[in-house]
Amino acid sequence: MLDLEVWQEIGNVIRKNKLRTLLTALGVFWGIFMLVIMMGFGNGLQYGVSMTMGPSTVNACYIWAQRSSMPYKGLPAGRSAKLNNGDGDAIEAAVSGIEHFSPRCQLGGWRDNNNVVRKNRTGSFSVYGDFPVYAKIEKLEFPAGRFINQLDIDHRRKVAVIGQRVRDILFDADEDPIGDFITVRGAYFMVVGVFKSMSPGERAAREEQSVYIPFTTFQQAFNFGDRLGWFVLTAQPGIKVSKLESEVKAVLAERHSMHPNDELAFGSFNSEERFGKIMSLFDGIRGFVWIVGVLTLLAGAFGVSNIMLIAVKERMKELGIRKAMGATPGSIISLILMESMVLTACAGIFGLALGVGLLELVTTFAPQNDGAFQIFDSLTISADAAMAALGLLMFAGLLAGVIPARHAAMVKPIEALRS
Repeated sequence: MLDLEVWQEIGNVIRKNKLRTLLTALGVFWGIFMLVIMMGFGNGLQYGVSMTMGPSTVNACYIWAQRSSMPYKGLPAGRSAKLNNGDGDAIEAAVSGIEHFSPRCQLGGWRDNNNVVRKNRTGSFSVYGDFPVYAKIEKLEFPAGRFINQLDIDHRRKVAVIGQRVRDILFDADEDPIGDFITVRGAYFMVVGVFKSMSPGERAAREEQSVYIPFTTFQQAFNFGDRLGWFVLTAQPGIKVSKLESEVKAVLAERHSMHPNDELAFGSFNSEERFGKIMSLFDGIRGFVWIVGVLTLLAGAFGVSNIMLIAVKERMKELGIRKAMGATPGSIISLILMESMVLTACAGIFGLALGVGLLELVTTFAPQNDGAFQIFDSLTISADAAMAALGLLMFAGLLAGVIPARHAAMVKPIEALRS
């Protein structure tokens, strides 16, 4: 392997047939290059979809009341449960494995907006009643002030946390909103924080048009009594949120006299299930990419093998002289295998380097964090994938040289010299 004369001979063979060597190497280069590009774009697409889904969606579940579809205990179908504070206490007592749990209220109902007034400015925004834990579920950032805290809940403080979009509409750029007041349905609330959403694109814009008020204050200020809108929860590590989802629904069904098998009595959104389906899709995409890349690389290896067979035929006299001078079949095989692997490795490493470089260029210069261009934020391949590609490359080089090497080892000196 370290014999300088062997390396010089390989170099001479390559230089004598530059065009043929270039065309042969092109197949291997293209195979590894396309494999790297497809893996990079596959990872970028997965990253973009994950970011679009947002930071809290991997293990989150949202549960709300709907109309029942089955009669139960003499009660007719078509009833709707009225969720209340007691439901939240019962869920936390009966269901284990919950990491974060937060009842929520919204003024006017789902996706409804309300006029929020500050001096002579008015905007239409979503107004929510929330607990401090909600900031951990949605993972909010606070460029100014803070989120709701437990003292706000305990003392029913009339404070509010506003989104960045709310701040931009109701306040001038040079104004500090902290400590100022906004009005919602005639009730005054002091602004104690401004938040920014960590979700991407349109979802962030929608979330930042929100006003958060302490849950207890919300119920009192807007005459909700002990009613609430829905629950949001996340599962502890190692716990499937789908398991918690069914347990929470069972608790609610028992408390509100709903049939245990009525799947329409309570609606839910389980993001873990959707996330799992998307990840399974990307696993399939990765498998398809590897299949296409391997087949393309093997096609290049077969091309190398064919060219090496031609080279062996052209060097028949040389091989005959080698054997006549005492060269063993093993030395002939090792020489041909080394030529094949050197040719394959040089072409493949160049393809790998060019592919990784192109991905880095696209990631650097493409638009960042901009909706559909989210895919370009992370066009990378892992070190494990790169090492696997290199291993596959060396195997292809070895495979390409096996048949020509055996053919060369079987050459008979007399016949070779006569040819």
